[in-house]
Amino acid sequence: MQSVAEILNLVKEGKLSTKKAEALLKLDALVVIDEIAKLDYNRFTRRGVPEIIYAEAKSVAQITAIVKVLARKLSREKARQEPAIISKVRKDQVDPVKRAIGEFSALQLQYFPEARIIAFIRKDAGKNKNKGRVALLAAGTSDIPALNESEVLLHLLGCQTIRFNDVGVGALHRLIEPLRKIYEFDPDAIIVAAGMEAALPSVVAGLSSVPVVGLPVSVGFGYGRGGESALMGMLQACSLGIAVVNIDGGVAAGIIAWLIASRASKSPKD
Repeated sequence: MQSVAEILNLVKEGKLSTKKAEALLKLDALVVIDEIAKLDYNRFTRRGVPEIIYAEAKSVAQITAIVKVLARKLSREKARQEPAIISKVRKDQVDPVKRAIGEFSALQLQYFPEARIIAFIRKDAGKNKNKGRVALLAAGTSDIPALNESEVLLHLLGCQTIRFNDVGVGALHRLIEPLRKIYEFDPDAIIVAAGMEAALPSVVAGLSSVPVVGLPVSVGFGYGRGGESALMGMLQACSLGIAVVNIDGGVAAGIIAWLIASRASKSPKD
């Protein structure tokens, strides 16, 4: 299978018709794997967001089959500079996935156990250029794992980040110094992870001039258990300018912040 760059070069050189090129690009858009998955291989080219494989609900056999196909394609295409990402990796999947990727010498692997993310990229890939800045806040210590997922994703995509943990409304004075440093950092977006009643995103949005991404976390008592109250609290926030993702949706929060930051980084700030 030819890469997008190779197909476009053939058209440029007059060796391939536009009609044939269109057919090849459509063919390469999806990779079918034994009827268990259809990989959107050209997602990064189309959206600036890489294919991210959700592992938690997949069997070891399914995730390794997907990884092998993705790794094989990535290892063959020198033009591919973006990482492939696997999220919500279970412990029993880690070693099989590592072995599957290890079969391809052109690739390097990174494992982030606290974020439950495995990423792999070509060894000859260039370093990520600055793609904007994102600030991250965890209301409590229990909110850290979900925020880890967002931060790892942002780093893999080339974002600069600044982060502060345990700055929730239970002791609001803890937020003063982090907000001062965030103003100096001048982020393009702020991700705020919170459980319980999830008041922190509303507070931050009321004091900030940049978009806030609310990340509700499945931490709380009674009715709030499972993150439902956090989700509803963020959706009912008084302060405007908050986008809310699903419960424990660290990847979703990271992608929204990434799209904002990468877009903002294209235009010089005043």
